[in-house]
Amino acid sequence: MPYDLFIGDQTFSSWSLRGWLMFEKFDIPFRTRMVGLYDGTMAEDLAELAPARLVPVMRTPDGDAVGDTLAMAETLAERHPDAGLWPAAPSARALARWMVAEMHSGFGALRNECPMQLLHQFVGFEVSHDLGADLQRLQELWSLARQRHGQDGPWLFGAYSLADVFFAPVAARIAGYALPVDAAAQGYVDQHLADPAFRSWRAAGLQKSYDPVPYALDLPTTAWPAPD
Repeated sequence: MPYDLFIGDQTFSSWSLRGWLMFEKFDIPFRTRMVGLYDGTMAEDLAELAPARLVPVMRTPDGDAVGDTLAMAETLAERHPDAGLWPAAPSARALARWMVAEMHSGFGALRNECPMQLLHQFVGFEVSHDLGADLQRLQELWSLARQRHGQDGPWLFGAYSLADVFFAPVAARIAGYALPVDAAAQGYVDQHLADPAFRSWRAAGLQKSYDPVPYALDLPTTAWPAPD
């Protein structure tokens, strides 16, 4: 039996994107259940999954509800040891876990100042001091992972892993606000934007319209980046 994955609006729910990629990128069978994150029905939609109060939440084939993306990631890695969710080499796996945990709990300025939105790219967004520090830290982490463990593929640890799952919405934020990063980091962002799974997620989200639009800014916009 497949898992059930409960997610929020695909254009704006960064954590839902992480949950969805855990299944989609590692060929774990699942069914998507939409939750009314912006429609006022989230509590009702999650009532059967207590103690869940946020998205995403997964329900295992055994009927167990698991919320929080870090708990979901470890549960799936435990239940599907051959799926390759974490890097195989112990040193790479240790660094990947560290990076995922830091992403899960940190980068407050990036989260608060640049909520994920996949509609368009803002023009002229000003980078604060704290946001600049977050961007610098991201570039350090991504560069370190690539230098140590990423020689055999285009992702942080070569092959796609949970580290890339957790940084996918970060790439979307960099793209959506045209945040300044170096060429290597921009290449990694473009890798996400060109990924078929990411593109499929965004396309599905664009089927829904909003009035008012969440996270709107009084800034001009341009088309969503389309990497080669």
